[in-house]
Amino acid sequence: MFEDLRDLYQEVIFDHNRNPRNFYVMENYDRMVEGFNPLCGDRLTLFLKMDGNTITDASFQGSGCAISTASVSLMTEIIKGKTQAEAEDLFHTFHKITTGKSEDLQLEAVGKLAVLAGVREYPARVKCATLAWHTLDAALKNEQTSISTE
Repeated sequence: MFEDLRDLYQEVIFDHNRNPRNFYVMENYDRMVEGFNPLCGDRLTLFLKMDGNTITDASFQGSGCAISTASVSLMTEIIKGKTQAEAEDLFHTFHKITTGKSEDLQLEAVGKLAVLAGVREYPARVKCATLAWHTLDAALKNEQTSISTE
């Protein structure tokens, strides 16, 4: 099973890196937070459009490694239409899966994001995969400061 997941991991990473989804500067956003991973040089700006507690749109701009770009691309697809509480739950689940802090892997709980569970085998790459999610967490809390993985 993990061999199949590894192949899918590589395919999804390449696809989202070459053709990132929601890669644009959003106009009339409600929340904007910048994120930076000094270890790898990943930089992103996350934009959210909110309707009450629901994320109606998400986009990003920036540059980074393939894992970082794929992670934020997948994240912006998945969080659209989610409530703030649902997005926060996804953040916590994703973080546990990618950092290896979950004995009981519930990969189906994160849908397409499960392919990024493979980064747990490469500790130096975990920050690449989680940068977007820490930036989302700050945006959901409506924080105005830049986020760093260090």
